[in-house]
Amino acid sequence: MHRLCLLILVCYITSCAQSNKSDFDNIKHQDDWDLVLEDSCTENWTNQWTLDGLIAKVKTSEEGMHFIAGSEYKNDAHHAVLWTKESFSGDIKIEYDYTRTDSATKCVNILYIQATGDEESVYEKDISNWKNLREVPSMRAYFENMNLFHISYSAFGNSDNSFHYVRARRYPKPDDKPFKVTQIEPSYDRQGFFKTGQTYHITAIKTKNDLFFKMESEDGVELFHWDISNVSPIKEGRVGLRQMYTRSSLYKNFKIYTK
Repeated sequence: MHRLCLLILVCYITSCAQSNKSDFDNIKHQDDWDLVLEDSCTENWTNQWTLDGLIAKVKTSEEGMHFIAGSEYKNDAHHAVLWTKESFSGDIKIEYDYTRTDSATKCVNILYIQATGDEESVYEKDISNWKNLREVPSMRAYFENMNLFHISYSAFGNSDNSFHYVRARRYPKPDDKPFKVTQIEPSYDRQGFFKTGQTYHITAIKTKNDLFFKMESEDGVELFHWDISNVSPIKEGRVGLRQMYTRSSLYKNFKIYTK
């Protein structure tokens, strides 16, 4: 009986994975996506991005845009976020080449999708209007005051045996609740491992009902999916790249599509 139950579970998981891949491929290749931002990441980064954080460094070269957070662990001033200057509405597809350049054993990278302020107090809908409040870009300033989808990746360890994950969240966190409530299930624990120095092509897609995150490299492909049909929708906002303190990465060929 135990073996039968295990076999049924494996078949179910395989079926779900195949269904997710089919859905992702269908959505990704629809012909009504409009390319609305394209950045090779080899020229002046300030043309299309703004930076939260006074300590971080951003350097561009033919290799791409090297985004380097501060080196001091547990010092919020050493966090950093790059934001697109433009805001994007509706369904969104984000693609870029990502190379981890650190060997940190803690902290994560985060992709912020369609961020706006929660319009409480000074936190206006247009997040550029309160940029000065994020000169020290603590995590709390974002998860308490913004509407957005969050995907964390390249998490923690730098060896296959260390703990790592890919997770999605919906901000903001209610005042009386722990941060855990922002998490959208499932959490893909011990999946989505990113090797230092290896380039991965990232594709993230958000529609009304689905959130996808795909990583492709010479080691193969991993696809992650979250059902957001019952999650409060996000309709517009800026795209952001967070480097937590001690983390650094190279970005190239950044594209955003909407429809």
